[in-house]
Amino acid sequence: MRCYGLRVTAGDWTFLTNHAHVLLCIARDPEIRLRDIAVRVGITERAAQKIVHDLADDSYVEVARVGRRNHYRLLPGGRFRHPLEAQHEVADLLALFVPEDDGQWSST
Repeated sequence: MRCYGLRVTAGDWTFLTNHAHVLLCIARDPEIRLRDIAVRVGITERAAQKIVHDLADDSYVEVARVGRRNHYRLLPGGRFRHPLEAQHEVADLLALFVPEDDGQWSST
């Protein structure tokens, strides 16, 4: 599988989950299409759709239909789900990978 020009093989692993990768794609581009998320993350379009649904159900992102496209709005005040990270907000992760001054998301 290729992701951002890198070769990722089945035996490789990463520190971030696909849910985190999808969230970062949305943070960088709130108008992104599901098919583009899938390509960037290296998953199927159906898997991307399920992850976006998970993120919306748990109030990490809001999805609004605008014409024929979806528009996403991050809710960065949500906390991580695992007890080891529960003291951190999603905004902490976003701040590491997507500069807030890009105007794509806001911690307020």
